[in-house]
Amino acid sequence: MPELPDVEGFRGVLRACAQGRTVRHIEVRDAGVLHGVSARRLREALEGRRITRAERHGKWLLARTGGPTLALHFGMTGSLVCAAPDEPVAPHDRVLFTLSGDRRLRYRDQRKLRGLWLADDESAVARLLAGQGPDALDVDREGFEEALRGRRGAVKGVLLDQSAVAGLGNLLADEILWRARLSPARRASDLTDADRGGLYRQMRRTLRSAVPTGRVPPRPSWLTGRRDTPDPHCPRCHAPLRRTRVAGRTTVWCPDCQPAASGTTTGSRR
Repeated sequence: MPELPDVEGFRGVLRACAQGRTVRHIEVRDAGVLHGVSARRLREALEGRRITRAERHGKWLLARTGGPTLALHFGMTGSLVCAAPDEPVAPHDRVLFTLSGDRRLRYRDQRKLRGLWLADDESAVARLLAGQGPDALDVDREGFEEALRGRRGAVKGVLLDQSAVAGLGNLLADEILWRARLSPARRASDLTDADRGGLYRQMRRTLRSAVPTGRVPPRPSWLTGRRDTPDPHCPRCHAPLRRTRVAGRTTVWCPDCQPAASGTTTGSRR
């Protein structure tokens, strides 16, 4: 699933392909990815307008025009592709934007779980993002600790909650918790000040490394690089990794590096 580094990569695609260019034509090949706007309304609002700025908040991407804003969310399988006008259309290209300068921007999505929204003005953008917490890449330590304070349930669930901190997904949450040596099942309310500080530092370090790659990189020295191997072992202490579900999501962690708090159950060895 696209997470913050992926969407930051898509922001780079949008900026390089479309920023400063005029939308000449929009072809909606599958209206199932449009939310609250028809294909006709989308064309009327954006054709003839120039893309002035590419912004991201959490997992949302915003294409600004100085008027209406196009908001994109990529769900589990979405992506953004810059292509030449004569390049064959792929089966899952849902919306095609023909731009000045012989560029074509494509919203591609196999499963169509999210899609595109149109916000007519700043108040509409604010309403669209109203449920989002501070962006994980921009939040300072005080804001991060405030977002965690008073939250119930497992700390992994809090990290995945976009209303707490926006942008983190399953891979990032597992990676950050492994680096911080915290059990994903530990209650957020039980974290100490030192725990929250360490969690913030590891989130920042993980994002700084991941964002330039445009993904959560499966490096051998990362938990992400070991989680799906046939016999997964911790890249730090070499203990067998465990796999279970926490906050409804498949979760991988090291029982030696991330011991469970007393009274929690974190599953069996894989």
